[in-house]
Parts: sequence; structure tokens; C-alpha cells
Amino acid sequence: MLPQEIIRKKRDGGELSPEEISFFVRGLADGSVTEGQVAALAMAVFFQRMSVDERVALTLGMRDSGDVMDWSDIQAPVLDKHSTGGVGDNVSLMLAPALAACGAAVPMISGRGLGHTGGTLDKFDTIPGYQTQPDNELFHKVVKEVGCAVIGQTGNLAPADKRFYAIRDVTGTVESLDLITASILSKKLAAGLQGLVLDVKWGTGAFMATLDEARALAESLVLVANGAGLKTTALLTDMNEPLASAAGNAVEVQNAVDFLKGTAIDNRLWDVTVAQGGELLATGGLAQTAETGSDLMREAFESGRAAEVFAKMVSALGGPNDFMEKSEIYLPKAPVTAPVYPSQDGVVTHIDARAVGVAVVELGGGRKAAADIIDPAVGLTDLAGVGHRVDADAPIALVHASDEGAAERAAIALRNAYRIGDAMEVPDRPSVVDRIAP
Repeated sequence: MLPQEIIRKKRDGGELSPEEISFFVRGLADGSVTEGQVAALAMAVFFQRMSVDERVALTLGMRDSGDVMDWSDIQAPVLDKHSTGGVGDNVSLMLAPALAACGAAVPMISGRGLGHTGGTLDKFDTIPGYQTQPDNELFHKVVKEVGCAVIGQTGNLAPADKRFYAIRDVTGTVESLDLITASILSKKLAAGLQGLVLDVKWGTGAFMATLDEARALAESLVLVANGAGLKTTALLTDMNEPLASAAGNAVEVQNAVDFLKGTAIDNRLWDVTVAQGGELLATGGLAQTAETGSDLMREAFESGRAAEVFAKMVSALGGPNDFMEKSEIYLPKAPVTAPVYPSQDGVVTHIDARAVGVAVVELGGGRKAAADIIDPAVGLTDLAGVGHRVDADAPIALVHASDEGAAERAAIALRNAYRIGDAMEVPDRPSVVDRIAP
């Protein structure tokens, strides 16, 4: 086969065969297909789209371009989640140990921050000694013995996707729904999962700004994942405000510790975490329905069993044995903490969640370039949510900054991100908007 003929066929609106897609993916992995040819195919797909069969073939081809993890020695359903990214989204930190407490095995392979969204690995990097890049042997051992491990991409998982994404990133084709679908799912399939739930977000802090866009992505992901043999459902969730009342790295870890210990729980964060867990427990056969699965998740949190599993996971991956008891001592703290008061008294009626995320990046809590080193201590806490009253006694948030100048800049950004008005203007939006099933 010739790469240029495959490109020509897709350019002219033809449907590629599984053999043609497999050939092209092999070329991606071994370098025999040039960067220009990859870019040309990506652009052809961007405009001509792919059928479901093509998306499944591309997903499976990229899965098989590297290692596929084997969990056959673990007598538990192997489950995981994927979020399309948001602000204050630390669900993974609570979800993984709660699922493990309910009998699942959770090999959670996560990523770092992207744009205005926070990264799960960046959060775990704030825990002293915690290994976010263990070798496969330790990863397997922790999942088998503890029930869960949250780490970064390990070994040689879906290398074709890694190259494909890097080229898409510089050729204006990242937004292709078909290629997003294959990129996300190839890595999840390579992780050897038996069940997956997708948290597809929409709103001011999401990559999908509208509910219709989020629904289209969720439907594509669910269709292709199940077509590729992975039991998958999706939840459409609201990202028109930060999910947790904290945004940053160390501050989101502390928020998760407080959640697990039951000392402080954000309502929207609780709803989304419990809903995702319920879906996965039903998918994995550990609950009859998503509703009974949600009940099991609530019990895992309220009994303290999820907190115990989290503590064991942190210790097993090199973190402190007493992290849950002394998290505030272990986690880094910013030298400057300052309240941000509103320019007028009233009720929060709207939040530009993306602007909140950008404020964290500007503080140093995210990356403007891939090579940037982040400041793990900076961020925002006590973020007022939509419907909350703010005034001279109730600030919008607390800023954790490296210096006074950074704190003041973040304060200005936050005031601009918040709209203050009357309680009658507060929109009624559920945290979980809809469920997409095969």
C-alpha cells in the first residue's frame, strides 16, 4: 500500500478499510509514514469525517501499536474513568479508592495539566515521595494488593497515538471528533480495562463549550468504545463553574483528603463522583444498577473505607505512611494567602470557569509551555459557587500565591470571572446533565 493513496481516498470522501488504517497506523509507529503524510490524513479526516467502523479500526490499530496491559491474575473487574478536563476536577483522587473499596481493580493512568485544566499527575506530584511514574512491576503490584494505583502513562502504551497527537497539535486538527475519540480510547484499551465511564464536560470551563458538542463527543466515544469491545457509558456533566471549591495542585489534594475524611465535602463534587462510581460498579457487575452502585459508593465514603484505601495507595507508591493524618504538614504551602472580595455585594450568578483556570496557570499552577515547571503550592481555595452570596464578610475565594503582586493579579482575574447579581438570576443546572449508554 502507498500512504498517499490512502490520503487521496479519504480526501475524496472514501471509507478506509481496516487494512488501510492498520497500514497507516503501523507507519505512524515505525516512522515509515512521514510527518507531512500524517498531517495530510489528519486534515482529510477533519473535513471528510470517519464512519464508526473507521473509528473503531483506528482505535484498535493505535491500541495494538504498543503494549497492552494484562490483568488476568487479578480476580476483580478492571475499571477506570476518563474526564475531558475541567477546573477543580479532582474526582480521580476520591473515585479510585472508593471503587477499590467496593471490590474493583483500578489501574488509573492519568495525565498532566493541559491548557486551563488541571492534571491529576501534577496533583499527586505534590505528595512527597509518591511515584507517579513507577515501573510496570510496581504498578501491577499496587493494583493487585491495594486495589488501585493512580500513575502516569507507563511503558509503551499506544505510541502511534502519541506521535499522531503531536502532529495534530501543530496542524490545526486537534478538534477532530473522530481523532479525539480514537486518541482517548486507544490508551484506555491499551490499559487492559473491562469497564470505563466517561465524564464529558460542557460549559465555560470545558473544552466542549456547548451541551450539543459534549453530547456528540460522548455519543462517539460510547459507540466506538463498545464497538471495540470495552463496556462504556458516559455522563454529561456541568463545567460552568469549578467542580471543587479549590483549584490548583496541593490545594486540590487537600480538598480530596477533606472529602475522603468527611470533614468538608463540596456538593457538586460529591454528586459527580458518586454518579461515576455507580456507573462503573454496575458496568463491572459489582452492582445490579447504577443507582445501587451509587449507594455502595456513598457507603464506601461514609464508612471511611475509601480513605483507608487512599492512604494505602499513597504509602505503597512511596508517599508518607501517615499522609492522611498529616496532609497539611506534608503538602507545600504558598507564602502569600489573601482573600478576594467582590466589587459589589450580591449573589454569584455566573462564573467563567475557564478564566478561573487561567488565573491558576498565571499564578504558576499550570503550564504555558510543555517544559514549564509548575509551582505546586499556588492556587485558589474557598471558591464561591453559583448561588453563593459574596460581600465584605464572604470573599469570592482565597488566593495562594508566591508573592503579593501575583496575588493581586489573580484577584483582578477572579473579579472579572465572576458575575454578581440577584438570587432570581441564578440558573438551575444539575451537576450531571445526562447519561449516554450503548
